Amino acid sequence: MLHTLVRSMRVPFLVLAPVSVFLGYATSLVSALRIQYLDLFLVLLGALLAHVSVNLFNEYHDFRRGLDVDANSKTKRTQFSVNSGALLENPDAAEAVHYGAIASLFVTTLIGTYFIVSQGLLIAPLGVIGVLIILSYAPRLIQHPVLCLVAPGVGFGPLIVIGTHVVLTGEYSVQAAIASLIPFFLVNNLLLLNQYPDIAADRRIGRQHFPIVYGERKGIMLYGNTIMATCGIIVLGIVSGIFPELSIVCLFPVGFAVMIFFGIARHGISLFRLLPYLGMNVGVTLVTTVFLGMSIIYG
Repeated sequence: MLHTLVRSMRVPFLVLAPVSVFLGYATSLVSALRIQYLDLFLVLLGALLAHVSVNLFNEYHDFRRGLDVDANSKTKRTQFSVNSGALLENPDAAEAVHYGAIASLFVTTLIGTYFIVSQGLLIAPLGVIGVLIILSYAPRLIQHPVLCLVAPGVGFGPLIVIGTHVVLTGEYSVQAAIASLIPFFLVNNLLLLNQYPDIAADRRIGRQHFPIVYGERKGIMLYGNTIMATCGIIVLGIVSGIFPELSIVCLFPVGFAVMIFFGIARHGISLFRLLPYLGMNVGVTLVTTVFLGMSIIYG
């Protein structure tokens, strides 16, 4: 039971939350005279539990819909699939996964409530939007290709990055808002490509994400356009003085995303050819966000 619960949390992917928190922490160092590290710990815990909650809800709802990405189906599971398959192997753990999702969200909400009580309502809008995304993603947002596309980026970009900054500084920041667009674009692209290996299985259970509704080739073109937008934000941020000149280093990992785009566009999206690019895409998302945070701190 516990093993199934942990697998359903998708632990390897939970690194996204700390990386986004780090970026919000980096922007807060520029404007805050003093950082309360207990608050930083609580923000990190809340972000991790929010990520755990949405993963568990996703696993539970996919299981209830009859997702069949397993060794015996026509669609083969990969380490990048949005569903772990743990409940297919242990169906009796379904309610434990569901309760785990609820408990994680409850603790996240408690942490958010603590910040509202101690610091005021400034953080409340971000918290409310976050809770709504967690509760609606698996049952509702996956039926809308655009909302399904941007919801992960909103969560790991503006909500976590700006939320961390607000908690640590008590104010909103243009720099934090612009910085949050980098994980917004990159996480959207991360989830976009990760949907490709599971298209057939997702279609059977009624998912309506971007590659299913608009086609696989248009999804690839969207990936390329999003990378261009990411590069544009970095360059404009530097030129406008919002980011330090050191932030130019972020273009190096983003350059690998350009390689991913041309590789997929040239060679197609068969599972065999796609897997190396999926791994590279994870690295692009994490390294670019960390590089931006470090450049803000040391630039």
